[in-house]
Amino acid sequence: MNIRIGQGYDVHAFGEGDHVMIGGVRVPHERGVLAHSDGDVVLHALCDAMLGALALGDIGVHFPPSDQRWKGADSRVFVRHCNELLRERGWCVGNADVTVVCERPKIGPHAQAMREAIAVDLGIDIDAISVKATTSERLGFTGRGEGIAALAACLLVRT
Repeated sequence: MNIRIGQGYDVHAFGEGDHVMIGGVRVPHERGVLAHSDGDVVLHALCDAMLGALALGDIGVHFPPSDQRWKGADSRVFVRHCNELLRERGWCVGNADVTVVCERPKIGPHAQAMREAIAVDLGIDIDAISVKATTSERLGFTGRGEGIAALAACLLVRT
């Protein structure tokens, strides 16, 4: 088979801070996130999608929160590592589609910069990266503004 599909999901609660990292972009916000690394839900979900497509476990297997090396780590490092794992096995990301779920911050003004950052880290065209957002209509933890979530899907192709 010359294609593989993976999906990922990540969530973080809001905590103290003045910004959130989303898709490799620093987004001003009145809250930060509670996380071991920088808490970038988009990149964490994308890593899980990439790893899952090749049955390589999840982000916690490769970057365990118990390992102090990853305390406050830039999640773009995780994406680049996952991309290298794919390449070593003869795969690359054909396309990725990410949805951010939150009431705030607004994602639209930052979506293009997120697409650019992800495309750079994966070494693929920006046209192969989609970043979009939705709210949960004020329902659940994201609707109450308690946290942020992201879902990702990716298609891997043989190189």
